[in-house]
Amino acid sequence: MKITFMGAGSTVFARNVIGDCMCSEALRDSTFALYDIDGDRLNESHVILEAMRQTKGGYGKIECYLGVENRKEALRGADFVVNAIQVGGYDPCTIIDFEIPKKYGLRQTIADTLGIGGIMRALRTIPVMADFAKDMEEVCPDALFLNYTNPMAMLSGYMQRHTGVKTVGLCHSVQVCSEGLLKELGMEDKLEGRKELIAGINHMAWLLEIKDKNGADLYPEIKSRVAAKMADPDYKNKVRLDYINHFGYYCTESSEHNAEYNMFYIKSKYPELIDRYNIPLDEYPRRCVNQIESWKKEYAELLENGVKDHERSHEYASRIMEACVTGVPYQIGGNVLNTGHLITNLPENACVEVPCLVNGYGVQPCRVGSLPVQCAAMNMTNINVQLLTIEAAHTLKREHIYQAAMLDPHTGSELDIDTIKKMVDELIDAHGDYLPKYH
Repeated sequence: MKITFMGAGSTVFARNVIGDCMCSEALRDSTFALYDIDGDRLNESHVILEAMRQTKGGYGKIECYLGVENRKEALRGADFVVNAIQVGGYDPCTIIDFEIPKKYGLRQTIADTLGIGGIMRALRTIPVMADFAKDMEEVCPDALFLNYTNPMAMLSGYMQRHTGVKTVGLCHSVQVCSEGLLKELGMEDKLEGRKELIAGINHMAWLLEIKDKNGADLYPEIKSRVAAKMADPDYKNKVRLDYINHFGYYCTESSEHNAEYNMFYIKSKYPELIDRYNIPLDEYPRRCVNQIESWKKEYAELLENGVKDHERSHEYASRIMEACVTGVPYQIGGNVLNTGHLITNLPENACVEVPCLVNGYGVQPCRVGSLPVQCAAMNMTNINVQLLTIEAAHTLKREHIYQAAMLDPHTGSELDIDTIKKMVDELIDAHGDYLPKYH
């Protein structure tokens, strides 16, 4: 078996996913093909993963492929392809995505999924992933593409609609959603045996049902504990709890993400909301700087002290591969095309996040039915932006970028149309060769 990791210079994540595969008896004998365009980072990943492979008994082998000219060989014959690329990196592209909108009075927190930052990230990533797809259609047409790169719904949706590659989008937030909520609210005694239903879109999927091991609905108790948390000035997860107050349901992704997915919380006319909801503006650039420095220190320590044994993480990737190979079923929350109206009150061409059964036949999405109307309405404010961004990438029409930005809830609530178009033009110019030519 061959497992190819695109963007293997993301060493921490590659270590988790490939380390998980090394923990699986069904996967450990695989060839692990590491691909990246940064030689230094690729080498760091190779050093760490080779050491990890030895601690796991020396099963399988690791191959490295550097640069676009070797991409097709990295993919050739792959059974599974894991995608974790970041086109343009922190410097220059993430910096551009934050600093230019800030000039126009538009503040962001993460800017990797929605908003003007998410739009730009999608537009520079889709062409690269389209090239991956062309290579895969030629050299590994039956491979399953596991996408971890954000903006998840835009990138996965593009691959699902405009390529022949079997694609599922994977996010960390579904696995930890209800556990995190119950722990924060002091309801740890309800964790064991709980049952849940989560569906919607990536980063805004809804915890539609949560029951204890006896089938009792936990939402009444959850709602009774929200007020105390909202009154705590130091509590950081207030946006998501505010969703419970106003929309009736908790959502999967963090408050710092969701603060910028709507028109409610980051408002120049109401600056007091930033403190009230503990919204960390410019959070992602801070994380990038900290992660870069932290990894330098960690890598030096690993070289000096050796690589410790790896314990299997909560990431879906190895579990999906294992289920496909062994036929033993496994359930995930996957990002798939809404074909056949898995969620009946969202569009068929939207990428939705729903429960999926994985077995020897691959990823089988499950029909959910309709979302509560207010949850579907919130999702649609994001889906509008996602569909228009995909259309822009597919047609190369600049007008669709303008429209995506205009209809973005946060951008449209803060800026007028002329300013939005001016900001988009400046962003396109600043990203230069990272973007194709839009007309």
